[in-house]
Amino acid sequence: MPEEKIGVIAYSGYRGEETPRKIILHGDPIEVVEFLDRWVEEESVSRARKRFFRVKGSEGAIHKIYYDEGILEWFLKTED
Repeated sequence: MPEEKIGVIAYSGYRGEETPRKIILHGDPIEVVEFLDRWVEEESVSRARKRFFRVKGSEGAIHKIYYDEGILEWFLKTED
């Protein structure tokens, strides 16, 4: 799946940027109105962790985004 770096405004709980509230996609702010799923993936060798979220945006679209804890960046995963 292709990935695109995005901006995210998130609620910072005790673990840092853990819950996205708004996605900035191509300069447009999109409110997160519903969380559909969330999970963590960790690579076995590098131990790199990514926190994934499947969310519904205020424009009605479903977005699969993740936070890469190693580089402290948010990404959008799109279908091929």
